[in-house]
Amino acid sequence: MSPETNQHAHVAEAARVRVEFIVLLALTISLVALSIDSMLPALSEIASDLGVANPNDRQMVITVLFAGFGIAQILYGPVSDSVGRKPSIYVGFLIFIAGSILAILSQDFATMLVGRFLQGFGAAGPRTVVVAMVRDRYEGRAMARIMSLVTSVFILVPVLAPSIGQGILLVAHWRAIFWMLLVLGILTSIWFALRQEETLPLERRRELSFARVLRAMLETFRTRAALGYMTATGLVFGAFIGYLASAQQIFQEMYGMGKLFPLCFGTLAITFGAASLTNAKLVMRFGMRKLSHRALIAHTLLSVVFAAYALAVDGQPPFLMFMGYMMGAFFLIGLLFGNFNAMAMAPLGHIAGVGAAVIGAMTTFISVGCGAVIGHAYQGTILPLAIGFAILGILSLLVTKWADRGHVEAAE
Repeated sequence: MSPETNQHAHVAEAARVRVEFIVLLALTISLVALSIDSMLPALSEIASDLGVANPNDRQMVITVLFAGFGIAQILYGPVSDSVGRKPSIYVGFLIFIAGSILAILSQDFATMLVGRFLQGFGAAGPRTVVVAMVRDRYEGRAMARIMSLVTSVFILVPVLAPSIGQGILLVAHWRAIFWMLLVLGILTSIWFALRQEETLPLERRRELSFARVLRAMLETFRTRAALGYMTATGLVFGAFIGYLASAQQIFQEMYGMGKLFPLCFGTLAITFGAASLTNAKLVMRFGMRKLSHRALIAHTLLSVVFAAYALAVDGQPPFLMFMGYMMGAFFLIGLLFGNFNAMAMAPLGHIAGVGAAVIGAMTTFISVGCGAVIGHAYQGTILPLAIGFAILGILSLLVTKWADRGHVEAAE
């Protein structure tokens, strides 16, 4: 074999490994999205079967999962810095599987919520540590590109998940959705164990100690870029969680979409995925900061204008008008997440595990708090959602402006 042929073979093999790395990581973190989105068509049936009185309480099936997800992230990062990335992810898979089994067996709403909390607690392991694994291999714009590609593959899940959930409901009980999550968790963990190599070598691992973790946490909070961009991500994602919590009620009850709900939901998810793929192509050319800031400004202006319009029509805009706004907002938000996360992680390469954990946890706490307020404010119109998008967009602009003071050019 000639040197040139050998070189081409190595390049092709490297590309294949990178593609598998992206797909496997996307599937690994998809447990969170699948656990949320496949459940949306079943919320009313779950609430009815388990005796939920307040219609808005059904949203807790979504928000409690996020609560477990947020709390757990702060634990997985430090542990992964000490024992390695793969063992930490294995623990997460096991807890997720246990939560799925508990949800399958639940006979009351409280037990269901415990199972959902454990699902979120377990899924936080793969989701948090995957970011650290990417940071182990990449940084700066390259990391933003990989995260955008992971998101582009991952976005297929929310596109398909509501249809999968709806399809299961047509032929089986809602508990079958949890059986599907259980099987997927087991299969994904096996693929991950067999095909994904450890990205944190022994010489880079750190002793697991409370003092070291506390120092790393304090460093994360004291780093302006990390604190600013994780806060901004939490605010923007808060509006997104508010949408997730109330989507079933808005589409199926307010707009009367019925079984077309998965199609509506999937259309918006495709928009989000298209934006992530677009970002992966543009970020290497224009840089994370410029691209994401322009997208955030456009998103905020669009949201403020739409909120004013929604107020003028008593919170009941025509369905196509609502979908048009949401598609525009989702596309712009899709240009933010990979970049914001990479900019927050840029100065934390030496404490990537703890950094990813703190950023993930704080982002989730902020977003769940904001999203729960928006979701529980639902009163038969889209006003809480529209106003929430506008207010949180404005706050995100202010926070990113503060975060950019004295930014380092190399991190762009």
